[in-house]
Amino acid sequence: MATVNSSKVELEPFEYSYYDYSDWYSDNAEPTKPPKEIIPPCDPLAEDKLFHTCILPLSLVIMLILAAVVRKKKVFQGFSRGSSSIFSPTNFLDQTQNKGLIMAVFGLIFSKLAVLLIAPDPLPFSKDTPAEIKEFMKIIAIFYYPVLYYPLVACSTLQHKAGYVFGSLLSFTHFAVLLWQKFDCPKTPEIYKFYLLLASLPQLACLAFISVQYGLLFIKGCNNDEDLDSSYYSSYVKSLLKKKSSTSSSSTPGKKSLAERILEVPKSYIYVPEKAFRFPLKLAVSTIVAFMAIYHTALLLVVTVVPTLHIVRAGIDENIAFLLLGFGVVLSDDRMEVVRIVTFYTWLLEVCYLCAMTLSCVISLVMLMRSLVLHRTNLRGLYKGDVYSLYNSQKTIRPSKSGVVCWLGLTGYQAAIVSLALAIQTVVFFICFLFLVFLVIIPVFHGRNLFVFEILGKAWPGWVCLILVTGLQHVAAKFMFVKKEAGTRDLHHRESLFLLTYLLFLINTVIGLIVGIWRMVITALYNIIHLGRMDISLLHRTAEPYDPAYHYYTSFLKLEVSQSHPVMKAFCGLLLDMMVEGGRVGQKMRDAEEGIQENKPNKATSSRRIRARWHLVYTLVNNPSLLGCRKHFQTLQTSESVLNGTPKRSSKKGSKREAGKTAVETVEPAESQPTQDTTE
Repeated sequence: MATVNSSKVELEPFEYSYYDYSDWYSDNAEPTKPPKEIIPPCDPLAEDKLFHTCILPLSLVIMLILAAVVRKKKVFQGFSRGSSSIFSPTNFLDQTQNKGLIMAVFGLIFSKLAVLLIAPDPLPFSKDTPAEIKEFMKIIAIFYYPVLYYPLVACSTLQHKAGYVFGSLLSFTHFAVLLWQKFDCPKTPEIYKFYLLLASLPQLACLAFISVQYGLLFIKGCNNDEDLDSSYYSSYVKSLLKKKSSTSSSSTPGKKSLAERILEVPKSYIYVPEKAFRFPLKLAVSTIVAFMAIYHTALLLVVTVVPTLHIVRAGIDENIAFLLLGFGVVLSDDRMEVVRIVTFYTWLLEVCYLCAMTLSCVISLVMLMRSLVLHRTNLRGLYKGDVYSLYNSQKTIRPSKSGVVCWLGLTGYQAAIVSLALAIQTVVFFICFLFLVFLVIIPVFHGRNLFVFEILGKAWPGWVCLILVTGLQHVAAKFMFVKKEAGTRDLHHRESLFLLTYLLFLINTVIGLIVGIWRMVITALYNIIHLGRMDISLLHRTAEPYDPAYHYYTSFLKLEVSQSHPVMKAFCGLLLDMMVEGGRVGQKMRDAEEGIQENKPNKATSSRRIRARWHLVYTLVNNPSLLGCRKHFQTLQTSESVLNGTPKRSSKKGSKREAGKTAVETVEPAESQPTQDTTE
């Protein structure tokens, strides 16, 4: 027995070694998986440090040359109103200038600063920035990049061919170097391998636009027209004073059909440019910056979530079944089927998130377009003096300290609010899509886990009762309690109305609870959808001053209208023409106002004279501060009878008599001239 046992013991290792293939699978004990892509830090050939070290002195030299050009221009031209300066980037109160270049520069600066949120080195001069000073470096970078791109704006302000050449050179240099860097290093290890490449697309687009714009300005030549010299303001005044056609005034709009009313809703969200109206530059810049904010926020939300979901879905294996079993969740007895189900659910998470992201972007763009339409409506209302379209009380349209602060910060405020609104909308819509997919759609398709439908099914008697009671009240109100006699309406069957009010008290309490919940849902959704808009208040009309975004917007409009009213600028342009051009334009204006003609006056001449005087009265009524600039007023009124450009009540009669006497004396020589000619 001992020998047999010993032989068995000796044979066991031989049999085991015969069937053992561990040496074949020692390196491949499990199925191979694709290795995870590791992206090392990339240093392009055109390093940021070297490029910024070269471009800063070049920009400084260009600014010095432009300063010398401006000084020489002022010496040779002498007095010129509105002379440009390199220390004034642009006239933000000018509605007639080319807005594209300024908008592109602001979009470039915002796109550059948007990347600083996750950049390991905020400033290009320092590499491997320590975490202790990174926040200070970001603060310095917030001021550095606007200074870096300032020459791109200053070159266009001077309206000189040298400035256009330098601007084209600088913008093309920035564009070429940035494009070179992205070709050298398209992949980076920050968040997502293509994040910096995608985030640089707006910068490349803005720089390309600036380069092309400077080239076109150089080819077209210098445009020396100042703000007040533009024909836009006179055209605006002419459109206001234009006589309306009799057909348009006599035709009364009838009741619109249902199709027309439905089509008016999408039309109210589409902005169509009009020739007779131009947007203020600040609003145009705020719009393009808000669009850039939507792009960068959406990009950041996508690259931080979707690649993570891809990694999670790729790492799901059979062990997920044991993990779910530990929480008491059994999806299937087959572990491979559990893997397929979990993988499918993870894919559904990604689909829900992308749908929420897409819906949020579409809503943000639609709200941005609607804001453009409302901006134009509000500006036109304030131009006409309709203050109540924005405020619930009478306000004075004049500059203020808070108004200047709001005017300064409107663009940045708009960008921040749009970004925050997009992020909140994505989260809320993602939760709504999850509820719809996992609690409604998937249970219906698979016929199980119908929790929502089971709850609603158990409470169906209550729902039916609420629906019937609500329908009963509406039907009784229409056919029983309201009677129409002689074109008027009055209550009928009051005893039954009082009885029904008493009997339905408790059921109406339950209905009120449902209505209250629905009210909260609707209010929350409405505020979330309109959170990115500053042109409407999310609070009640009486609480509008407590909405900081709306307060910024209304204060901005007050300052903009007080300083850039088209009628005021048209009138000021005419007054400056009188001063600069030696009285030629002034004599022409006086001829137009007083109707002085060399020939014998006829019917057409008198009608033109009457029309010109009415235009003068209309301008003076809407701009009472200009009354002090009138020749008759200055010669016949003393300084004591005038307060802030407006005559005192006690001196009105006297001024009218004297002004009338002077007008008669002015007109009499013009009328006596033809009689003298005839006698001769």
